[in-house]
Amino acid sequence: MTPAAAPARTPQADLDRFANRLREASSRFALLALAERRRLLDAMTAGIASVAPAMVRAACEAKRIQAGSPTAGEEWSLGPVITLQNMRLLKEALASIGRSGTTRIGPIDQTIDGRAQVTIFPATPLDRVLFSGITAQAHLAASAKPQDRARFYREAAHEGRVVLVLGAGNVNAITPLDVATKMFNEGKVCIVKISPVNAYLGPLLEEAFRAAIASDFLAITYGGAEEGEYLAFHPAVDEVHLTGSDATHEALVWGPPGAERNARKAAGSPRLRKPVTSELGNISPVIVVPGRYSERQLRWQVENIAGGITNNASFNCNAHKLLISATGRVQTGGLLGLLEKSLARVPPRYAYYPGAEERYRALTRGRPGLLRIGQAGPGELPWTVIPGIESNDPRDSAFRTEPFCAVLSQASIDCAGPLEFLERAVDFVNRRVWGTLVATIVIPPSLRRDPSIRAALDRAVVALRYGTVGVNIWGAYGFALGPPWGGHPSSSLEDIQSGLGFVHNASMLEGVEKTVIEQPIVNWPKPVHFPTHRSAASLGRALTGVEATGNWAGLPAVLGAAIRA
Repeated sequence: MTPAAAPARTPQADLDRFANRLREASSRFALLALAERRRLLDAMTAGIASVAPAMVRAACEAKRIQAGSPTAGEEWSLGPVITLQNMRLLKEALASIGRSGTTRIGPIDQTIDGRAQVTIFPATPLDRVLFSGITAQAHLAASAKPQDRARFYREAAHEGRVVLVLGAGNVNAITPLDVATKMFNEGKVCIVKISPVNAYLGPLLEEAFRAAIASDFLAITYGGAEEGEYLAFHPAVDEVHLTGSDATHEALVWGPPGAERNARKAAGSPRLRKPVTSELGNISPVIVVPGRYSERQLRWQVENIAGGITNNASFNCNAHKLLISATGRVQTGGLLGLLEKSLARVPPRYAYYPGAEERYRALTRGRPGLLRIGQAGPGELPWTVIPGIESNDPRDSAFRTEPFCAVLSQASIDCAGPLEFLERAVDFVNRRVWGTLVATIVIPPSLRRDPSIRAALDRAVVALRYGTVGVNIWGAYGFALGPPWGGHPSSSLEDIQSGLGFVHNASMLEGVEKTVIEQPIVNWPKPVHFPTHRSAASLGRALTGVEATGNWAGLPAVLGAAIRA
């Protein structure tokens, strides 16, 4: 298979033309009636559904995935399914605004430190059926109120805004969902610069979103860093949203590395003086609490961890990258052996993302006890575990450099029991591990029945400086199911970590600190990211049909694929 052809770079004259036309249309879009906005979202949803098969085929070609194989199910999930599911929730939100003036949310509770905690998933009866057992809550900042939602729709007057969306190259849902957030949550028109890595996506989005493009509410452009920088500084562009690496963010906002960048940072004087939101990388930790797991629970969670490594060949900003367990514990000590067996069942994948082999060599060079799993062919990387990283060495690259390739590190923490482990693990990842995007905690139900440990878990979830915390579920599901998604708001422009601001956020909540997503330690149906899922491709096709229409008639096909998993 050969990668899909990439469109040519957009000439500078066309970049000017697109940006200026969007500027002229921005006020018209900001004042668009709610009914017209809903019709536009309907058209964009139907557009994604129509290009879904082509989107999957193009991604499989580019990533060298066999069409129709279970692995191809990733591209259904990471492209049309997630996009359509979020658009369905946005349509529900706009309908609710039309009825009541605001979005609908679930029950409101309090976090252990007394702040508002809002249930946001499942949002609909269809969610309860499609994603059984999964719940999500948003923790709000101390000053935030749950009733302060859908700010754009509460304001009477608007002036138009043009936002540059710098697309991501690894997951095909990212760019359309960033566009949907900016257009329908915030009322802004978008000029998109597609990543060169998945430039094949651009023509498909042009087809899917042709109604928005025809009205000059959206433009799709192509090129690399030069085109992105030109648009970021264009006078017709008001703000920038970037999904990618912190290095790209730093170069754009502060300039190339060196004395001049350092001086700008010290003076708090960025070269790009526009609002910048971003979703960047992360060394995503998996914190495995020591305790009594049944064999079924442990094996289920090992596959949960393995799937968070192998999904998308590990080219996810939320991929599991650091396993944290307790020193000397029998069950967690055997975790690596079970994980090695699980990874051995997954053939190595083509390392399609630029720079992967160089990052892999730099991170694995000179590591004792390195586990390379699977026979990698040309252009592939083996699943690799670096065990026994010294947790007291803050300079170790395992804690400072996002691999963005098929590498998982493992570190152990000394503790007297689960209470001390939770406290020390949270302190460790907050102080030592780079990134603020997503963390995952694995904990057995036997511990959660203990009131003191349950309270310790609640304190740990509150204390973790991450924008999403998953409990017994890969935290990446916070990206997929419509909650607010982004880095923890403790980041700053000078210390960007995993970025600023939240996207998706179908409930249009304000003052969000983090999303907490949770499921039972063993759940049904088998999650689609599990490496042993046998019907992921057929499930993806079936879910695409249901999410595109919200029609329950497609549920038998979904159920049939889920049973065959």
